[in-house]
Amino acid sequence: MHLQQLRYFVAVAETRHFTRAAELVHVAQPSLSQQIRALERELGADLFLRARGNITLTDAGEALLPLARRILADTETARQEVQEVAQLRRGRVRLGATPSLCTGLLPDVLRAFHDRYPGVRLLIEEGGSHDLVRELARGALDLALVVLPLRTPSPALTTVELLREDLVVVSSPETAPPGHGRGSARRVRIADLEGERLVMFRHGYDLRELTVEACRAAGFEPDFAVEGGEMDAVLGFVRAGLGVAVVPRMVAERAGLRVTPLAAPVPSRTVALAHRSDVAPPRAARELQRLLLER
Repeated sequence: MHLQQLRYFVAVAETRHFTRAAELVHVAQPSLSQQIRALERELGADLFLRARGNITLTDAGEALLPLARRILADTETARQEVQEVAQLRRGRVRLGATPSLCTGLLPDVLRAFHDRYPGVRLLIEEGGSHDLVRELARGALDLALVVLPLRTPSPALTTVELLREDLVVVSSPETAPPGHGRGSARRVRIADLEGERLVMFRHGYDLRELTVEACRAAGFEPDFAVEGGEMDAVLGFVRAGLGVAVVPRMVAERAGLRVTPLAAPVPSRTVALAHRSDVAPPRAARELQRLLLER
């Protein structure tokens, strides 16, 4: 079994088309087909069901696909690790983070990393914790900043807690304060948000789940004025006076909005740094990991 054969196999599995796969990996289609057949002979099983205009994976192909992706990702990681020269003058780090952490935590840390290692490329992927864990598991990321607890904990991941952060309410300075007439002048309870129109994140967003769970624990269903946005969109909608939102304090302090702390028990989130347990992150990623842990 050769790495080239696995690359060809993954290309066909993702495109479901031999000609397009050949174009993707820059090889003639007959050569690609020949290598796929050689791989099938070696494994003793068909990997694809071939019908005119319809290529699908067999059960054996479905079983091989995640393993092939991981092998190729690990090979790329090894290549990057070996190619890094002394003093980290070259390399890359593939970092995943939730949008709120990209807004609040990462800018200062990445600036410090870039100042120290200007030759290292930083590749950032935004997503919810669930999506980032999946990308880590398949080898598409070196590190990820996720919110604990994970909905589906994975024994293949190592997580290190970075910080715990309170949530606060943000609102437009041009509108009445949240919970006006019910909460104190300086703090409001989650229960005081009953009847407030909330600007809510999309499904799958960690902050959406935290907010909805906190409202339900306080005995009411939240009322959404707008829902479905990412962090920048939510802050923009709040700034326009469409409603209030519950966001991490770190984000709120940079948003230029009215910030109202929440009264005890204050909802909070735990942010952790995650990486695969079975493969050590590349050297450049380990340096970024150290900066994040020292922040």
